[in-house]
Amino acid sequence: MSSGSYFPPPVQRKDIPKDDKGGTRPLGIPTVSDRIAQMVVKIFIEPELERVFHPDSYGYRPGKSAHDAIEVTRKRCWKRAWVLDMDIKGFFDNINHKLMMKAVRKHVHDRWMLIYIERWLKAPILMPNEELVYPEMGTPQGGVISPLLANLFLHYVFDVWAPKNWAGVQFARYADDIVCHCISEREANSLKKVLEERFENCGLTLHPEKTKIAYCKSSNNKADYPLVSFDFLGFTFKPRLTKSRYGKFFVTFTPAISRKAAKKIGNVWRSWRISSRTHTEIDELSKRSRPAFIGWINYYGRFGKPELARILFRFDNLIWKWAYSKYKKLKSRRKSLKWLKRLQKRQPDLFVHWKFCKVIGW
Repeated sequence: MSSGSYFPPPVQRKDIPKDDKGGTRPLGIPTVSDRIAQMVVKIFIEPELERVFHPDSYGYRPGKSAHDAIEVTRKRCWKRAWVLDMDIKGFFDNINHKLMMKAVRKHVHDRWMLIYIERWLKAPILMPNEELVYPEMGTPQGGVISPLLANLFLHYVFDVWAPKNWAGVQFARYADDIVCHCISEREANSLKKVLEERFENCGLTLHPEKTKIAYCKSSNNKADYPLVSFDFLGFTFKPRLTKSRYGKFFVTFTPAISRKAAKKIGNVWRSWRISSRTHTEIDELSKRSRPAFIGWINYYGRFGKPELARILFRFDNLIWKWAYSKYKKLKSRRKSLKWLKRLQKRQPDLFVHWKFCKVIGW
């Protein structure tokens, strides 16, 4: 690689379903050897870039996580009542190569690394119909180095630019998901207009339908506004009734698992086809479901635990329906539910969500 003789092979295009409304997300999958090559360069340049990245950039960075971004957003929503929730349209596909390399050259000075980064940006894409396409913009979403390059691009497009041009701006950015906190609706609208122009000048577009202004309604912020919620990193921030340690109820603006994320969990359950697996035993169902439930609880259980427990509790419906189909002696809903309750009492740790729901009070 240091000789400059390595040339990246074509990146395989793979379209994956984007969401429940249809549409796909294009992934660019490099070869195994190319992923190793990208990791080599990433290991070299990441420490230098980490020294300059903004503290409120959280995506794909060592020592930072989505939970960190959600936590700081949650606290800022209590202090500033307005949020500008931004969505960049087709971000990875529309990165300007010239601007990207300009940012790279500011921090990377080894010629061989500059050569490869530019080659990866311009690497041909092997489409599903076997056609080779040579991109003029964008970076493959799926490459090892792409998240680091994307962070560097938005570092100069947004992270550095925004504080210089909008005094006192507060934001949290996770890759291309960005929320800005404002003190008034007027400020939020003005900031939106300024950022639309800024992104357009850099070859990017804020999605006109998905970029919204939301009001953080609570017991302290009681004004009326059409939109009082927004989604960020799989969580929905909205007003929720909460009980204080003194037993007093009040409304606070907090995150919990989003409806979209809950629907994805339900889709995973349906893909398991549990009710038709009458040839398997209950221990096998527990073993197969355990990794997924641990992942959901570890991520979505960090905030809004009762909401997650309410969703995971529904999995028990699939278990008693499975028992109803498997055992002849349980040929009624009542008998199946009794069987399930006895099983929970006898083996409370059999399914991961049973312990979690019990701790939360479900």
